[in-house]
Amino acid sequence: MSGKITFTMIKPDAVADGHIGAILGKIAEAGFKIKALKLTQLTVADAQKFYEVHAGRPFYGELVDFMSSGPIVAAVLENENAVESFRTLIGATNPADAAEGTIRKMFARSIGENAVHGSDSDENALIEAQFHFSGREIF
Repeated sequence: MSGKITFTMIKPDAVADGHIGAILGKIAEAGFKIKALKLTQLTVADAQKFYEVHAGRPFYGELVDFMSSGPIVAAVLENENAVESFRTLIGATNPADAAEGTIRKMFARSIGENAVHGSDSDENALIEAQFHFSGREIF
């Protein structure tokens, strides 16, 4: 699956703001196939483990608190060059810097509450997908 999948989460801000359908629509319109999808909520321990790569950074505690603050939608997506294509679709981390028409430009509240997560590498896409889904949940 390497190279053809990516992982995303629709973050608590976008879920709370009612943007699940619109974001999934943008993903589908961009040609991604949904291989796994679920509405769930991260515990504090889940968020700490998922974002442990950022544990030494000053924003880590705030990130963990935010990501465990409400439901998220986790998804595995398939497309050619999935990671790169999806990161282009979602736009810059800071929505103020994101290109027009990108998911973050359209739906993010701020740099910290930026609507969606997207894997940053093929390796991390597999790790993140396996963190959220068992093998029998990915089609």
